Amino acid sequence: MAGPAIEAPNQRSVQEQEWKTGDGTALVADGRSSDERVEMPLPRHWNTIFLGGLFLLALLACLYVARDFVLPVVLAVMLKLLLQPVVRLLERIHVPRGLGALAAVLLVLAVLGGLGSILSGPAAAWAKQLPQEWPKLQEHLASVSGAVRRLQGLAGHIGVHIGGSGGALPFQPSSIVTVVLGGTGAVAARLLETLVILYYLLVFGETFLRRTVEILPRFQDKREAVELSLHVERDLSAYLVTITAINAVVGCAAALVMWVCGVPGPPLWGVAAFCLNFIPYLGPFFGVLLFLVVGGIVKGLTWVALLPAGLYLAIHVAEGEVITPLLLARRFTINPVAVMLSLTFWFWMWGVPGAVLAVPVLAVIKIVSDRLRPLRAFGHLLEG
Repeated sequence: MAGPAIEAPNQRSVQEQEWKTGDGTALVADGRSSDERVEMPLPRHWNTIFLGGLFLLALLACLYVARDFVLPVVLAVMLKLLLQPVVRLLERIHVPRGLGALAAVLLVLAVLGGLGSILSGPAAAWAKQLPQEWPKLQEHLASVSGAVRRLQGLAGHIGVHIGGSGGALPFQPSSIVTVVLGGTGAVAARLLETLVILYYLLVFGETFLRRTVEILPRFQDKREAVELSLHVERDLSAYLVTITAINAVVGCAAALVMWVCGVPGPPLWGVAAFCLNFIPYLGPFFGVLLFLVVGGIVKGLTWVALLPAGLYLAIHVAEGEVITPLLLARRFTINPVAVMLSLTFWFWMWGVPGAVLAVPVLAVIKIVSDRLRPLRAFGHLLEG
């Protein structure tokens, strides 16, 4: 997935060059008059900076400690933004909001159940095949086992442990299957919790906005609160819907490629490509490694084994360099460095779910910063 993100208003720094038009009106670089330039104030007192830093550290510590509670809530909020257009469409045809929210939740369950039934057969076949094929693959890779061990030793010196001591490959399929199956119960519990929160957010989510508007003292503050809420919801909904559709196309293309290459269980690899594409940069990288291993298992160590990974890489390049910029670049831009830092940080905080949620969380921060005057300078730093 190409460097993603959010709608950035046409903001420019105070140092922008100005020109005079024929009637003497000052214009900034983007063609607006100087009185229309967006103000980006910086904090003037050290107390403000220190108190803001302490509040941020306390907030991040709470998010880390309470991640078992916070993660389902954040995921439910993102799903709410994704499914909100469905609920509103049903409201337009006079379906009560409660029934529309229930239909949206049932849609999520139907998609998950359908994928589970489709993928259970190929996943079981691969789980049965892996223990037999893995030793053969390691035999073929015996020539690079020394390099792998040196890589493991180097990683160990910097505190990163990437596998066991034996074999050319730093992990074993049995350990992966054990980890996946061992976490099934916890994933099911978190999923149920997320769906319950999602339902109540879809039905009663606007209550918080109404109560906030009632509490705010001035009409200007009420209007800004409503505008900010609508802005965040509209832009994030558009981003999530677009990215989900793009990733679904990538998943279908990857499944087609696996079928053409004769790899068993094409739907399984299409879903894997779909999920990995939600993680910028790192997801496609691990996807290439995954398809290299799959090609090696199915085709042996021949040049044909590189075909699945090569075609998947071509799909990702076409999506990241052509399709995504064409659909999102005019409205959604974020500094790629900020995306990478956000990805690394939230992966450290929350693991794989944090990596998936990194860009949407950064998008929320960018949109809110652009709309709140004291935070506009920070929002400008995140702009692509």
